[in-house]
Amino acid sequence: MNPVVGSTQGLLDLMVGEVAHGGWCVAREPGDTPDDRGRVVFVRHALPGERVLARVTDATARFARAEAVHILEASPDRVEPRCPHARPDGCGGCDWQHASLDAQRRLKAAVITQQLRRIAGLEREVTVEPLPGDDAGLHWRTRVRFAVRPDGTAGLRKHRSHEVVDVGDCPIAHPLVQQAGATGRHWEGARSVEVVASAGSADRALIVSPATSRRPARLSGQGFLRQMAAGRTWRVSAGAFWQVHPGAAAALVGAVLDALRPQPGDVALDLYCGAGLFAGVLAEAVGPTGTVIGVEADPAAVRDARHNMRGTPWARVYRGDAAEVLGRGGWPPAGLAVLDPPRTGAARPVIERLLAPSVAEIPGDTPSSGGLRRVAYVSCDPATLARDLAVFAESGWRLAALRAFDAFPMTHHVECVATLLPE
Repeated sequence: MNPVVGSTQGLLDLMVGEVAHGGWCVAREPGDTPDDRGRVVFVRHALPGERVLARVTDATARFARAEAVHILEASPDRVEPRCPHARPDGCGGCDWQHASLDAQRRLKAAVITQQLRRIAGLEREVTVEPLPGDDAGLHWRTRVRFAVRPDGTAGLRKHRSHEVVDVGDCPIAHPLVQQAGATGRHWEGARSVEVVASAGSADRALIVSPATSRRPARLSGQGFLRQMAAGRTWRVSAGAFWQVHPGAAAALVGAVLDALRPQPGDVALDLYCGAGLFAGVLAEAVGPTGTVIGVEADPAAVRDARHNMRGTPWARVYRGDAAEVLGRGGWPPAGLAVLDPPRTGAARPVIERLLAPSVAEIPGDTPSSGGLRRVAYVSCDPATLARDLAVFAESGWRLAALRAFDAFPMTHHVECVATLLPE
């Protein structure tokens, strides 16, 4: 518990309530009378049930943002942060280092439940599962982008700020990232330095973005990395997307296969397919009598996906916007689909195209039905997941199952896999 030292003038004495999306907890300013409920305050570095002194960092007429600078009554879930920069006015990379891992997962589960209720009108209790190989929530992040200060120092930004903190060795960074020594070198003329590594192969690359946009980024190390998941090796370009937790790819593959239950001869879609992780596994499951269609907008990821599926000619990858590619079609009606969109979620036109009769002709849950019967939606943002589940519900689809994984320990982020079935 932080001792109260120095002046408390200008600080708010707050009782902290429930967790909120984004790494905050909710409190209210004291009112003029016991019955007066003051302005809502979103507080960082606090936990539900605590009494804190908080410094306001931003305010509007409706709400304020604040940081808990002194803990007057601590939660039993509070622990000492493993990083000295995980504090008020420190690095903004971690949200929950001051909470035990079990508490972090309960907080994330509460946020998922909130977002489903408030945005999608769904009541669903959620358990956030740890990932295999988790090292006490540390040393998991295999991709870290460091910002560079004008003096050439690489570090991480403060929360909601452009100010760069010299963090040294980040404790959630994978050892391969730490060993690259990005924060111990001088990066004159650079805007950022990104370190990406593969825990399975020990491949590593650095991407240096110059301060002026007229110069291209410099790559040192390998142009692509060998990533290991689902019993095989995947080629992934250094700048392309891959799950940053070493245990995430395999866990998500298992959850998607459980959700879709692919059978030989099935037709499956993989939207936002990236390097082809789900498409490649589905291609093995449906076999040469089936069809798998991957859709991806990033050119480097498309090249990777085509390389990774070169041994399964019944799997094809189309480059382009997901809604536009779905509108063109050109394959048999799909029975299965997986979506793994970015944090912004799947746009409404994508879902509407996916559920249109040309793609989903006959509802049902049998391989012989000939139409879309199961959808797996992989999401790293509970709010956009809930928004998109509401769009599915408008078309008569229901949430049949939901799993959540702690793929980003110490942060507020969480990975979900939703199983959707037609009513």
